[in-house]
Amino acid sequence: MYYPEPIAKLMESFSKLPGIGQKTATRLAFYTIGMEDQDINEFAKNLLSAKRDLMFCSICGNLTEQDPCAICQDQSRDKTIILVVEESKDVLALEKMREYNGLYHVLHGAISPLNGISPDEINIKSLITRLMDSEVQEVIVATNANSDGEATAMYLSRMIKPAGIKVTRLARGLAVGSDIEYADEITLSKAVENRQEL
Repeated sequence: MYYPEPIAKLMESFSKLPGIGQKTATRLAFYTIGMEDQDINEFAKNLLSAKRDLMFCSICGNLTEQDPCAICQDQSRDKTIILVVEESKDVLALEKMREYNGLYHVLHGAISPLNGISPDEINIKSLITRLMDSEVQEVIVATNANSDGEATAMYLSRMIKPAGIKVTRLARGLAVGSDIEYADEITLSKAVENRQEL
């Protein structure tokens, strides 16, 4: 189907976003065209601001407006624990629960031999350096529960344990509200392995 070039380009831009197919890109493009000029200008300004004004914290690697980030600067946080995640969005998810009060380290990916991503291509070196110069007693590995996340967790464990620092992994298993009959074998296996006393 033919669309005027400006809307076709807008649809193409939206379709580059993750999880946005052609139909959703078309719907978003037409919605955007119907927006008020003031809203469009603010949307464009926010996109540019997010790209220009954000940076990675020089300590933990999290997205921030200031360096070091607010979490690394917060003196009330427990400096003896670092929770390692793959992406900045993982930090946001963990902060929402308001249960964890330690520090973070963002890897910006995971080791993926199949995709040619080696340990040198993610933010591991700065973690190791950071551990040498700190009072950290435990590293919690919170990488995703897939093959790349597991490979990353095992690599980090081999690198960190010789320094005498405790390395733990987030518990995995059945999600709250899920039915056992619909869980896959790996999830059930992890649920049994990570069982807790009542």
